[in-house]
Amino acid sequence: MIERHRIRKYHVKSASAVLLYAAFAMTLALSARAATNDVSPGDGTGWSLSRFFDDWLARADATRAEQPHWFPPVFTVSPNLQQVMRYDITQESLPGGRTLTSFGSGKGLEFIPAEHVQFIVGLPAWQSLNTTPHKEGWADQTFLMKYRFAARNESNGNYVVTGFLGLTVPNGSDNETTHHFVLTPTAAFGKGWGNFDTQNTLSVSVPDNEQGRNSLGTPVALNSTAQYHLGKILWPEMEVNYTWWPNGAHEGLNQVFIMPGLGLGQIELAGRVRLMIGAGCQIAASEHPLYHRNFILTTRVRF
Repeated sequence: MIERHRIRKYHVKSASAVLLYAAFAMTLALSARAATNDVSPGDGTGWSLSRFFDDWLARADATRAEQPHWFPPVFTVSPNLQQVMRYDITQESLPGGRTLTSFGSGKGLEFIPAEHVQFIVGLPAWQSLNTTPHKEGWADQTFLMKYRFAARNESNGNYVVTGFLGLTVPNGSDNETTHHFVLTPTAAFGKGWGNFDTQNTLSVSVPDNEQGRNSLGTPVALNSTAQYHLGKILWPEMEVNYTWWPNGAHEGLNQVFIMPGLGLGQIELAGRVRLMIGAGCQIAASEHPLYHRNFILTTRVRF
């Protein structure tokens, strides 16, 4: 009976993921048609997949040219629109001497399908917890959409204002999933002054159909990053990550992390392809945090 329940739950999660991927593919198709709707089918230059991808890269470059060219923070999601493949590795030091290692950390493909719009399709993280018995498995699938409301590059104001909408799908392994869909609306903004900039996000996570003191709750998160550009590729930074739980299992808890970090980029690889590498360590600065330290290594290939 238990095995049947697990199989049934697996199929429900898989079906949810397939539906979301289908919706995502449809969105891409509509974006492609919208991006080329000024081409007349009868003029001999009608829509084609290769033409769309050629125009896609040109649109992405034009979109990025309108905004500041800051290095994306190691932890905080940048308010800028990005087109990268990202892979992170994190290692959290938990209470009781346990360690949680995450390969991928839910990051993945970030791309700009249309002006002012970015999508992120996260790669489900493989998580390993050194308990007895050992626990490991796939985390939930994540998606995120950005819409940039306003931006000016370094020569015209040096700021950006963006809105996010994140979605977490509960299709991970039984011992890693939250068992709930989670929506995360976010307001993001950044401002620069010469070589210095600050990038900030304010978000709230809202799970579906959850109530009571043992629930996930609706945590509010504020992340703020201060950076300085040194030389050609060095971006030292300091991040502050604050979370407050107004309800749920962690009701009343506040946690603060201070994170020194360093970014290297953008390093030319070939043609338009650039490499960005960053590392940092979150250090707990409040009582009773969910973890004490978190080492982060991030690798991004811009295209």
